[in-house]
Amino acid sequence: MTKTPNVLIIMADQLAASALPAYGHKVVQTPHLDQFAKTAAVFDSAYCNFPICSPSRASMMSGRLPHSIEAWDNAAEFSASIPTFAHYLSAAGYCTILSGKMHFVGPDQLHGFTERLTTDIYPSDFSWTPDWRKGPKHRPTGVSMRPVLEAGPCVRSLQIDYDDEVLYHGTQKIYDLARSQDQGPFCLTVAFSHPHPPFVTGQAHWDRYKTEDIDDPVVEPIPFDEMDEHSRWLHIAHAQNIYDVSPAQVRRARHAYYAMTSYIDDNVGHLLATLKETGLDQNTVVIFCSDHGEMLGERGMWFKQTFFEGSVRIPLMVSWPGHIKPQRVAAHVSLVDLLPTLLDLAAPAGEVEPVEALDGQSWLPLLTGQDKGLERIVISEYSSEGVCAASRMVRQGDWKYIFTYKLPPMLFNLKDDPYELKNLAGDAKFSEVEKILNVLALKNWEPSAIHDRILASQKRRLFLSEIPKKTGKPLNWDFQTNSHDSQRFIRGGGHAGPTSVKAKARFPFVTPALPDHDE
Repeated sequence: MTKTPNVLIIMADQLAASALPAYGHKVVQTPHLDQFAKTAAVFDSAYCNFPICSPSRASMMSGRLPHSIEAWDNAAEFSASIPTFAHYLSAAGYCTILSGKMHFVGPDQLHGFTERLTTDIYPSDFSWTPDWRKGPKHRPTGVSMRPVLEAGPCVRSLQIDYDDEVLYHGTQKIYDLARSQDQGPFCLTVAFSHPHPPFVTGQAHWDRYKTEDIDDPVVEPIPFDEMDEHSRWLHIAHAQNIYDVSPAQVRRARHAYYAMTSYIDDNVGHLLATLKETGLDQNTVVIFCSDHGEMLGERGMWFKQTFFEGSVRIPLMVSWPGHIKPQRVAAHVSLVDLLPTLLDLAAPAGEVEPVEALDGQSWLPLLTGQDKGLERIVISEYSSEGVCAASRMVRQGDWKYIFTYKLPPMLFNLKDDPYELKNLAGDAKFSEVEKILNVLALKNWEPSAIHDRILASQKRRLFLSEIPKKTGKPLNWDFQTNSHDSQRFIRGGGHAGPTSVKAKARFPFVTPALPDHDE
């Protein structure tokens, strides 16, 4: 390494690896990412550490597994006392900038970034706190099947508004950094909200796809009485027990998702072109990833919150011209590995050391051929709404093991069973494998104690979230870049629910197919 590299992190939201041509999809159109993949290291087995937005991002930024930083759900505070990759890179002399979504909850809305260019699209307070005492039907975020039933083209949406601004500010910042003569290395994170539901997109992107070309899910809906309990909870949490979805609606939602993915691809292409235009491309590490995936109708399931591959597996590509050769990486990796990787890139001599033990492992040995990754494992956790018990996933070798407190475990061999249809847990032939993975799942994670900590955290935050409603003085933690942000994007206590905000931001307006409250 002759010169400390700049870093550009481009992050999508809810983009499944399986939805990209770089990972084998035959319908989705992403020419810019296709070209980028030819010059990058493409990770074939990359995972998030929590299949929902805020905890996934907090874990990624801190290099620590979610439970260790109490990132339990989308309303769990990300403590200001936890160092992030932005803190460590700042200590290494980097200018650290964020344009876009990171879904920080709590009064610290920077977490080490020296600049933040946009507001966030989602609330920063405790208003989305789950309440497991009410069971899976409790939906504090308003999640339902409405995004699927109302999928289609639009003139404008809240997310297009948001991501257009994110792209503009991210692009302008690249120009500003290129013009700065005394600027040290930079780490710019550009985080979009697409292709997160609702499944709506501009007409131009919708028209890139023909209705007859949209493929159906590979795995048909699984009857409720044949589902595992984890999936049954989510079926209720997503209101699928109340509303039916037709095959035509499934294809329409997938059509919109593909178009939204093409929108992301255009934005990636614009950022990469700007990097090249300014001459910064040759010494900039570019990392493309997503915070989690999307089930997209597979097994009859939608959104995330599960450990099945569509939800928990993510795209991950890394490029650094002249230093990282184009390759496919088979090793299991996850987002918690990002921080140690950035430290290896930014401070290879070890001048910036972590102040506490990290849970991730650097990708650099994999990228340079020093490590084949045969022994690497991935841990993912879930404890947010829908699934009313602490749960954990282990990925090792060909195997995936899923543990949920007080529920039967699940064990899948993904080499023989890539669609996770045959649960081998309890099969005597695989008892030794199950035993080994169970030990890994419970290492430093005692389920009853974790479960009790989550319930206690929910109780505290539910109490605190009620006070602003009674006093009429909502918490004001949202990062605002202009006085109208609170009216344009989704906010917490005292404001309209997220579903109604998204619906009102869509133009033309669509009459709600579902109520904006629990049934």
